[in-house]
Amino acid sequence: MTRRAFDTIIRGGKTVTNGAVLRADIALADGKIAAIENTIEDRADTEIDARGKLVLPGGVDTHCHIEQISGAGLMNADTFETATRSAAFGGTTTVVSFAAQHPRHKMRQVVEDYATRARRGALIDHAFHMIVADTSDGNLSTDIPALIAQGHRSIKIFTTYAKVRQDDKSILDIMTTARQHGALVCIHAENNGLIGHMTDQLLAQGNTAARYHAASHPREAEIEAIDRMCRFADFTGARVMIFHVSTREGADIVRKARARGITVSAETCPHYLFMTADVLLGDDPARFMCSPPQRDADDQLALWDALGDGTLQLVTSDHAPYRMDATGKFANGPDAPFNQIANGMPGLETRLPLMFNAMVSEGRMDVAAFVNITATAPARAFGLKGKGEIAVGYDADITIWDPEREVQYGSNDLHDNVGYNPYEGTQVKGWPVQVLSRGETIIAGDAVHGKPGRGKWLPMTA
Repeated sequence: MTRRAFDTIIRGGKTVTNGAVLRADIALADGKIAAIENTIEDRADTEIDARGKLVLPGGVDTHCHIEQISGAGLMNADTFETATRSAAFGGTTTVVSFAAQHPRHKMRQVVEDYATRARRGALIDHAFHMIVADTSDGNLSTDIPALIAQGHRSIKIFTTYAKVRQDDKSILDIMTTARQHGALVCIHAENNGLIGHMTDQLLAQGNTAARYHAASHPREAEIEAIDRMCRFADFTGARVMIFHVSTREGADIVRKARARGITVSAETCPHYLFMTADVLLGDDPARFMCSPPQRDADDQLALWDALGDGTLQLVTSDHAPYRMDATGKFANGPDAPFNQIANGMPGLETRLPLMFNAMVSEGRMDVAAFVNITATAPARAFGLKGKGEIAVGYDADITIWDPEREVQYGSNDLHDNVGYNPYEGTQVKGWPVQVLSRGETIIAGDAVHGKPGRGKWLPMTA
């Protein structure tokens, strides 16, 4: 009998392949999954005993702000090295972050600048969304179509924030260009007028503290903007994805739009599933400021229902890291009003353990649904070939989970550069104990083995 040549065999674990859960041996060769069989009789240089463990595809997180300069000109806390290290410790092996354009910048140069940062530091594979702030000077007519052709097939737009938001005509122009050239338009959907109105009202009343952030972003702002973006998608025929849906009404708008045949997909994030706006009433509320803000318990129930019925297809981190000091949240001073405090929280490392605990350990859904929502569906949505599945021929991006291990998060126990954990005190059951990227072990226990810069850029194929 001819022996097959494998680099690694992972033995005896349970895996998810083609939506089915089965016990199998998995063989790896040349960075790919080479065989999935009940028992592999061959031997390999490296053998991993996964008995009692789950052998799942590495997570795919398609919404991360990494080494990014905000619209206010503030560099966030994480480099590609620190962010992707943190992602890997949390079981994620692929990220899609942002190449953030600012007014008067050329989109081609913006993408190259971010690619240079990633080549220098990324431990895992990655792709980029193009944040479009300026459609003039050939950006929309020339640069963006050329970048789409190169594989940068995702465009991010904002309907709010003064320095980056697009007006309705520009949004329609961008959607039309995306449809013509085969790109997906991802949307931060909040009504700018409603936010501006409420912000002015609150500040005029002297309500300047961070606790008032949620009131400055009323749920009606999300509801109106999601509805308008779905109608624009219908009008232009563009494919769109609504980012970070936080409200019951927002999810229902997406549900109804999909039922009408509009090509809209949508995601939510752990902070909407596991936090409510009450977090802003406690100590250090700036830690929890994000946009849209957290909502209430009824919205959480609605979001879980929307994940269950497929209205929401993905759960992403929206990792937006700022330190709790003058380099981050308090760049405008320790007593800055809420509208001058940087928005965002770390989430790359906590996304998968939080979701595994809620979906698998607590029984909301099964492990196959967990894999789909956190790995397979994100990879397919953005055409990340070879990612998000345990299948022969796919990249050997694998996370081995101990489903019985229990961990309580501490105050500053993440591997990023942010300095705090917003889920301090939260207990999770189910933990990533070994992570492989293209067949190479990059995390084992508490040790990192992956080298900065080993990650590869991924073209989007859909």
